[in-house]
Amino acid sequence: MDYLKYTQIADAESRGLRTDTFLASLFQDLNRTQIKKALETGNVSVNGDVIGRKAVINEGDSIEIRVPNSEKELIPHAVNIPLDVLFEDDDVIVVNKAPGMTVHPGSGTDADTLVHALLHHTDGKLSSLNGEDRPGIVHRLDKETSGVMIAAKTDTAMTGLKDSFQLRDVDKQYVALVSGVPKTLSGSIEATIGRHPTHRLKMAILEDGREAKTDWKVFASNNGVSLLGFKIYTGRTHQIRVHAQHLGHPILGDRLYGFNPNQIAKLGIVPGRPLLHSRTLALKHPITQKSMHWQASIPEDFNHWMKVAEIEHPI
Repeated sequence: MDYLKYTQIADAESRGLRTDTFLASLFQDLNRTQIKKALETGNVSVNGDVIGRKAVINEGDSIEIRVPNSEKELIPHAVNIPLDVLFEDDDVIVVNKAPGMTVHPGSGTDADTLVHALLHHTDGKLSSLNGEDRPGIVHRLDKETSGVMIAAKTDTAMTGLKDSFQLRDVDKQYVALVSGVPKTLSGSIEATIGRHPTHRLKMAILEDGREAKTDWKVFASNNGVSLLGFKIYTGRTHQIRVHAQHLGHPILGDRLYGFNPNQIAKLGIVPGRPLLHSRTLALKHPITQKSMHWQASIPEDFNHWMKVAEIEHPI
């Protein structure tokens, strides 16, 4: 995707401004949505380092922001892509997202995202409250993470679901294969997460990061590999992956967050992706308020590596 680059040297009047405030006041031909997306996707840098919206600008700083040359490239259309639908009614649709599928259009994506597939399956009946580039999307999973996701077909459903997620009235549970065996059978991690100060694609545990809480428990272990269950109370980017590394047991295949194939070289386990799966999702239906629960089947590659490690557990 082509990008337009905007650069500026901060003057004395800009000293002390937050990045998002500075960008909005300086680059007035960019709207707030474009600025927000650029900050979220690591396309804003100061003196060559990627920064977030709360960073403070200093006099003499060199600021660069990159935005797509054509926003139309990000507006998806319906594409006939197979979906594993777990539930659907007039208000919501719940799917088991396949590993390797990006949720919505963005930098470097093609017409193969979950949004493209949902638009085809629902005949375009998705809520547009979150913008034209991500219709229906209430929450996200990483591209390589598989499992259960819910999308909104109506604006009323979107509002209700967003409220549930913001109020944390949602039960989200995951499973993952990790390197090593924890010393205890369960635990809880509360470590704040923010954008890595120099690696634009990576998150990190930072003192000034956002609150993040993850419960974990061991389901089974064998051959230096463990099957863990995770329950998250917050929805930070890469939360489980960051917390698993912090625990000292990175997710198999997650080279971005510490996985080292040499630790289990004798098994020859070299997954092509982080083996993380969104197993269950439970919440109240945004319209009927009925308690709903969905469970997504384990992908073939996940099952394969469980067998290689000789881990048996009825997940």
